[in-house]
Amino acid sequence: MYTICYVEDEKDLASLVKAYLEKAGYKVISFSKGSDAINYIGNKADLWILDIMLGDDISGYDVISAIRKKDDNVPVIFTSARDEDLDKILGLELGSDDYITKPFSSKELVLRVNKIIKRVYKDSATSKIIYDEYEIDKEKRTVTLKGKEINLTTLEFDLLILFLENTGKGFSREEILNSVWGEDYFGSDRVVDDLVRRLRKKMPKLKISSIYGFGYRMS
Repeated sequence: MYTICYVEDEKDLASLVKAYLEKAGYKVISFSKGSDAINYIGNKADLWILDIMLGDDISGYDVISAIRKKDDNVPVIFTSARDEDLDKILGLELGSDDYITKPFSSKELVLRVNKIIKRVYKDSATSKIIYDEYEIDKEKRTVTLKGKEINLTTLEFDLLILFLENTGKGFSREEILNSVWGEDYFGSDRVVDDLVRRLRKKMPKLKISSIYGFGYRMS
């Protein structure tokens, strides 16, 4: 689970964004003051989201400057109520990876976070995934339980990886069709239900829940 540090002094916005990020499978540590965020630097953080204008005397610029003194690689997203080119340029010069202007959609922010997380950590990620007692090797395309291999079809394995790499995210049947079968597939989306049923039968320890009238989510 990736840890996101979110610095925002608007409590309602902070609560809303935190809920969306947690629903997407992230651990979120929130700060309403820049000073508290700076004191946390050095602890686990896979990505920072910083509001530029904070309630105390410390701005988001001060926070990212403190972050970069200790870590040049952790990604940072700036948020701001001002859509000024100078703010964006300064943010990029200080080492931010993205900039989003308020008001923004929480869903859009989650998509940007997902994109950056995958870009930054994809190459360093191991090909093996541990889920409960299952060991999944993405490169060899194998699944084992206590040393015994579980035979999955190509589609079953592709669906498993889709869920594992997006735990907590809800997928519609159409999204699963596009990801697993491909956008050129023509046919009933009920094939998704059959595939999920088969995967559940072969791997009963998977926590795949049905979303009524929509699709599925794995936690």
